[in-house]
This record gives sequence, structure tokens and C-alpha cells, in this order.
Amino acid sequence: MKNLLLITFAASLTLSCTDNFTELNTDPSKLTEAGPREMPFMFSRAQSAAAMDRSFYQTVQNLGPDLYAQYFALSVTSFQTDRYVLTADWQRRFWTVVYANTAPQLKAIMENSASASGEQALANILWVYAFHRLTDQFGPVPYFQAADPVEQIPYDSQEAIYDDFFKRLDQAVTDLKALGSDATIFQGFDLMYNGDVNSWILFANTLRLRLALRIAGVSPDRAQQEAEAAVAAGVLTDNGQNASLAKSLKGNDTHGLAQTAAWNEFAMSSTIASYLKGYSDPRLGKYFQRDVTNGQFNSLRNGLPPSALNNPRNNSAQNSNVGTYWVNWSAASGAWTPNLEARFHVMSAAEAWFLRAEGAINGWNMGAAARECYEQGITTSLAQWGADQAAISTYLTSAELPASPGDTENSPAVATTPIEWASDESTQREQIGVQKWLALFPDGMEAWAEFRRTGFPKMYPVVESGNADLPSGTFINRLPFPIVEENNNAAELAKGRALLGGPDNAATHLWWDVNE
Repeated sequence: MKNLLLITFAASLTLSCTDNFTELNTDPSKLTEAGPREMPFMFSRAQSAAAMDRSFYQTVQNLGPDLYAQYFALSVTSFQTDRYVLTADWQRRFWTVVYANTAPQLKAIMENSASASGEQALANILWVYAFHRLTDQFGPVPYFQAADPVEQIPYDSQEAIYDDFFKRLDQAVTDLKALGSDATIFQGFDLMYNGDVNSWILFANTLRLRLALRIAGVSPDRAQQEAEAAVAAGVLTDNGQNASLAKSLKGNDTHGLAQTAAWNEFAMSSTIASYLKGYSDPRLGKYFQRDVTNGQFNSLRNGLPPSALNNPRNNSAQNSNVGTYWVNWSAASGAWTPNLEARFHVMSAAEAWFLRAEGAINGWNMGAAARECYEQGITTSLAQWGADQAAISTYLTSAELPASPGDTENSPAVATTPIEWASDESTQREQIGVQKWLALFPDGMEAWAEFRRTGFPKMYPVVESGNADLPSGTFINRLPFPIVEENNNAAELAKGRALLGGPDNAATHLWWDVNE
């Protein structure tokens, strides 16, 4: 495994968004020696990979979590993941993203930078970001010895991994604050904040808040402790602080969703259509475009069988692609043009407000009342996508409810969740879940995780499941471990499966997923 990682790492450097990566590829035997010259490039590469670069976006995110979050639905018969028919090789690709393209670079930075340095702090924050996305899809994963030069890498429990997440984030913020507010790290190479320490502190604390809410159902005391510490230390509060990655045509480091959208193999899901259309949500025309045939906002139910997808109404041309931020239609050429250099959304202040709203309902000190946080979350998200104050005020007091999306299944409204703040706690929790899900778009990985944790928003069941472990009316809970692990890490894989606490299939719940 060591040799595989080094070979993959060497190859990965040539794919970077920077021009100078090729200079580092002259002596592969020295790639694990990270000095002041090498570390900025290694950080950029890990940063791009961790957020899911173009090479892996379609098979790791778009044809999986983006569908399971029901942002999108497939409009072609080429793939079956929308019906929960999994393609085993795609699980391996997420392993490559983390264990070959992210972890070795970050570990080299950690091992070759000074203790308590800014370089080490940023590497640790990015390590948590990368691994929380991985473990939240699979459950127990190789973690504490990831990127170590060993043949067999042990699996670790999610509980132990999350414990380490919180420790790393806490220490990283402490170290960054000690540097002073004028400090910069990896400036010119940091694709997200260009080295600004203050922004990284807010990002790390918001990530800590996200992870605290994730474990609220299984470890409420620890969750409260971590959430309150995160808010006290400072989280994202306005759109000027949002985290997004610069993308570039150099090294093919382009926007994965933009490229996937140009292939036009998915459309707006009827679940998100029901909410956006019913709410007269101003984000509808930002998140999606009118179909190129009839000029309507049309959608598809998730899990349509091939026979239904052969209905002309369900083909791509009669359904809504994602918005012009990502892709544009040319009637003259009859083709979609991707915005490959659009910044890639990573985390928003709106999410932080909704996390604080839920924490406040839990009785935690979130610095503001639940209603204030909820309304600030809506305001921040709508403003992020261009809504003016009049539209925001109208939305906050709207009496509109989700509506029938108008699809070929004649689906009724998916839910009856109101927008205006309700008086009872159960509805308030549902409102927070729905609005957070809308604000997370298009991050299907995080949206799918939160759906599993909270049960919100309410979604349509897939029309047809092709997975015997997920009968009609059920939803997918995780991804099975990659088959390649049976060949390369079999003994430790067996231990990892034991840590899972259930069969290694898509129906087993993760440690933090106690929502029924």
C-alpha cells in the first residue's frame, strides 16, 4: 500500500491547479520530504482533492450523495445509482481521493512543519474536513494510521475518529490565534482564503459546530460542549466569510459540478422542486434553469426505472438543469457550456446560523435565540443568491407551503412544512432542517448526512429500488466498503466491519445516525 500511495501521490502533483507542480515531480523518491518550498504546493493539491476535484466529482459525489440528498435525479438510463444500484468501483474512488490525493500530502506537511505552526494548523483543519466526509459515508475507516508506511492499515471507530476531529480543530484554532490576526499562511497557494488566518479560524469553528450537531443524538453532552466552544470562539456569520475554492483550467483543476452539468445526465429532483416551487423561493431560478424545450421548471422523481425514463417528458431537454452559475445553454449550438472556473462552494454562513438554531432549541448557549438564528439563516442564504431585502422580508412571513412538483408521477406536495417560524418545537426542528437543506445546495454530501441524522427534509421515496437491502419506502444510509480493501487490507477490513455494528451494506446506520 505504501508504494501505491507514493506512486499515486507523484502522479497527483502533475494535476495541480498551479503551474509549478511539474518542477516537484523530478525526483519521486523525495516527494515525502516537505520543506518550505514543497508544502504550499502540497497543500493546494490536498485542498482541491478534499473538496472533490473534477476528476472524481461525477462518480464520487454527483451520482451518489447529490442524488441521495434529492437535489438531483437521473434523467438517463446509463446509471442506476438513483435506484440504489451501487457501482462497486466508485466506492474505491473516494478512497483514492482521501488516501492518495489528500492524506499523504497533509501528513507530510504535519511531520515537516514546526509544532504549533500555522502550516500544521491548516493541515489539521483540512484533514478533519476530508475525513469527516469520508467517514460520514462509510462509517469506520482507516484513520489514525492513514498515510503511514504500513502494509495493513487498521480501521477506527467513528466515535474515536470524531473525538480526534474535535481535538485537532481545537488545537488548530488555538495555534492560529497565537499567530496574531495579521498572519498569513500559504498565501498565494491557499485556494480558499489565500492564507488569511482569521477566515480559517471561522471556518474551523464552523466545521466544529457542524460536527458537534452531527453527534447530538449519540453523545449530547459532548455535542453541547463542542458546539458552545465553537460558537464562543467565533463562527461564520455573513456571506463575506463564506468558504469557496478558486478553480482553474490549469492542470484540469476545474469545477466538477459545472462539468457534470454540461453532460446533462441529471435534472432537478421533484423533492427540491416541491419545496422551491411551493415556497415561491427566489433561489429556484438561481439553483436551476427552465427546461430548454418548454421554458418550465420541470423535475423528476428519484429512482425512475428505465421504462419511465424512456418517456419523452422525462428526458433531459424537458427538465431543469442547474443554474447559470454552473452551466449555460446555447440554443444556437444546442449544447451546454460549463463555467469551469466558477468558485466551488465549500461552507456558508447560512449553515452556521441553522446549526446554531438547532443548538438553541437543544438548550445550548448559541449566542442568540433559535428564532433569530433561523431567520438569520434564511436571510443570509437568500442574500447569498441575490435576493433583495423586500424579497427576504416577504419570504420570512410567507404562508406558502410545498406544492406538487408537476412531474410524470403526479406527485403530491412532499410535505406541509411552513416557512414562518412555528410555535411548537417539533415543527421548528423540521423548519430548520428544511431551510438548512435548501441553504446547503449543491453540497449533496453534507445534505445527505444531515437528512440521515435529522430525518429532514421530508423526501419522496425512490420510485423503484434496485437494491434488495433497501426495500420500497426506505432510504440509503451508507456506502459499502470498497471491494479493493478485500484484496489489499482484508484482515483490517474484517475488524472494520465488526466496528460497523451491522452488515456491510447500504442499509446499516452509522454510529451517529440514530434517527428512525
